[in-house]
Amino acid sequence: MRTNESSEMYLESILVLSRKQSGVRSIDVAHETGYSKPSVSRAMGLLRQRGMITFSETGEIRLTDDGMKLASKILERHETLTAALVSLGVPQDRAQEDACRIEHVISDESMDCIRAAMYHKK
Repeated sequence: MRTNESSEMYLESILVLSRKQSGVRSIDVAHETGYSKPSVSRAMGLLRQRGMITFSETGEIRLTDDGMKLASKILERHETLTAALVSLGVPQDRAQEDACRIEHVISDESMDCIRAAMYHKK
């Protein structure tokens, strides 16, 4: 399934929030991302239609298996790219911001090479 950067960012935010707290709601995603509640609500509806999330009876957002797979992939890319940039001397804040942009467009092949350089040559 093709996703866009926005969908990936929402899924990543849901995963990050779910690791920090129990019960993620749309308002939590809005606070985490800085997007308006209506924008988040619309995005959550689209993600639900695409089978990436579900809602519990109490309104909590849960990642489906497909949603978790993609969110985990994006978060791992973010963490690896941040670490790579920091290891090159980029300040942490800048590395995080740049990794957030790069993680959505970098090819799997390039990510594999970065992972190999970061973790297998130590």
